[in-house]
Parts: sequence; structure tokens; C-alpha cells
Amino acid sequence: MTTPDQPADPRPADGTAVSGAVPAMRKSLLYGAVFTVVLAIGASVVGALVAELPGLLSGLIGALMGFAFLGLTAASILLADRVTRGDLLSPAYFGIVLGAWLLKFLIFLVLIFVLGDVPALDRIVLFLTLVVAVLGGLVTDLLGVARARVPYVDAPRAPRP
Repeated sequence: MTTPDQPADPRPADGTAVSGAVPAMRKSLLYGAVFTVVLAIGASVVGALVAELPGLLSGLIGALMGFAFLGLTAASILLADRVTRGDLLSPAYFGIVLGAWLLKFLIFLVLIFVLGDVPALDRIVLFLTLVVAVLGGLVTDLLGVARARVPYVDAPRAPRP
């Protein structure tokens, strides 16, 4: 039990450290999901007004691609945090995050080349939606990290009896 002047111990009962990445990425995913819904609605409406059905589909696909990339980023950080047990300086942590970044880059290239040739999509609406999705993803990551409640230092832990 904790009192107001004594913060709760952020570590689980087994004594492992809890990284600040977990609450930040969860908030980032939440903010990203809300942003994606708003973007999908806005981009599909504007796309439909500009390019009819191809614009509508392009707006929806661009918003979903943006959320998929945001989700891959958060998932890679959460996976790396779990694998390294909160050790942010582990080479495995950086390897997992960098590997996910390379995977996202390859997926992006494949999708752009494949979707760029689909006649049922409007390339300009898709491109602009992706640009807005990437910028919005950066903002949601920033907000998720800034608003996450992460302790500055580890609280001293009393020895177990």
C-alpha cells in the first residue's frame, strides 16, 4: 500500500525494471488511432470531392498505411523492451528497432510501387494522405512520450524480509 508521500514502486514483484517506453508507446498508439480515424474521415471526404471513388479509396488506404507504420514503430519498441527486459542500451534493443525500421521502409516501397499503378486509386490523394499521416504520426509519438507518466529515477526498494 502506498501513501501520498510515498510513490508506488514501478517495478514488478520479480524485481525487473519497467521501461518508460511502455506507457509512452501505449499513449502513442491511442493518440495515433484517434488521429487515424479523423484523418481517414477527412481524407476520404476530401478525396471523394476531388477525385470521386478513387479519391475516397486513396484517402482511406493512405490513412491505414500511416497507422500501420505508426503501429509497427510502437510494436517494435514494445517488443524490444520486452526482449531486453527494459535495458534501453542493449544492442538487441537497437537491432529490433532498426530491423523494424528497415522492414517499414521495404513495405513502404513495395506499397508505393504496387499502389501507384492501380487505376482505381488517385496517386495525389494517396501521396498527400501519406504525408499528413507521417506528420501526424510524428506528432502523436511526441504527445505520447511527452504525456506519459514516467519516473525520472528508480525509487529505492526496501529489502524483502
